[in-house]
Amino acid sequence: MTIKVGDRLPAATLTTMTADGPEPVALPDAWAGKRVALFSVPGAFTPTCSARHLPGFVEKAGQLRAKGIDLIAGTAVNDVFVMNAWGKAGNVDGQVQLLADGNAQFVKALGLDMDSSAYGMGTRGKRFSMVVNDGVVEQLWVEQPGEFRVSAAEHMLANL
Repeated sequence: MTIKVGDRLPAATLTTMTADGPEPVALPDAWAGKRVALFSVPGAFTPTCSARHLPGFVEKAGQLRAKGIDLIAGTAVNDVFVMNAWGKAGNVDGQVQLLADGNAQFVKALGLDMDSSAYGMGTRGKRFSMVVNDGVVEQLWVEQPGEFRVSAAEHMLANL
């Protein structure tokens, strides 16, 4: 079943890189009391994800925070080391917390996983974005295959 507006985030542990190394992030507890802008991409370093999706959230971080967002997070079905390298390449500089969903546990629990085996990528997450308020999905936008429109930072910003 696919998550929808009004649902609580499922329990899942993602991983982020810190100065001390990889650290688990237990959702939804880690976001208790916070309003979070979350976006998901099929893979770090893939063309649209690197050229448009991540940069949009980095560029619009200040405007999102001005509209009541406490934390901006991005996730992909990649390991924490790839996500960390992607953040460095994308000049995230603390604007976006990148979360590794290495085994697709989170996107499967959301019902937003997809089979990208035809492209040699295995199980991946669909391209989507959501606003999570104290662990509850407040807004959700899921892209149609091959599109990049409703999950963009600009779209989220226009709908806050």
